[in-house]
Amino acid sequence: MALELKSPAFKNGDYIPPAYTCKGRDVSPPLEWAGIPEGTKSLALISDDPDAPMGEWVHWVMYDIPADKKGLPEGVKKSDTLADGSKQGMTDFGRVGYGGPCPPPGKPHRYVFALYALDTNVDLEPGMDKDSVLEAIKGHVLEEARLTGLFKR
Repeated sequence: MALELKSPAFKNGDYIPPAYTCKGRDVSPPLEWAGIPEGTKSLALISDDPDAPMGEWVHWVMYDIPADKKGLPEGVKKSDTLADGSKQGMTDFGRVGYGGPCPPPGKPHRYVFALYALDTNVDLEPGMDKDSVLEAIKGHVLEEARLTGLFKR
């Protein structure tokens, strides 16, 4: 079975409910995954908006997620290190933790959640940015899964 990422809140390609955006409570959506490949030591999750006017906008960075986790609940705490040892990185909002979709008025934007199964722990300090995490996981990605949601204001 291939690595799969989904959300009970929205289907791939559908609109993200307002609760998970700046129009609502701005909390992270619940995520679920399955098909973790053998040899996975940790997971990383990055969410960004490739349609942002100034280029890609990073909404969420998580790494060192334990390999035995099956998902994330709604409203993950916005702190640099979680109780299970997961670390959160810096977003383009200038803070750690999830920052929901909040595009300028106009056409819908895509919000891509990418889950990486890794053969190592990232072992970076909390608060690292997307580029640092992507550099650290180079050569360690066993499998990747994506979930894309839409949102417009």
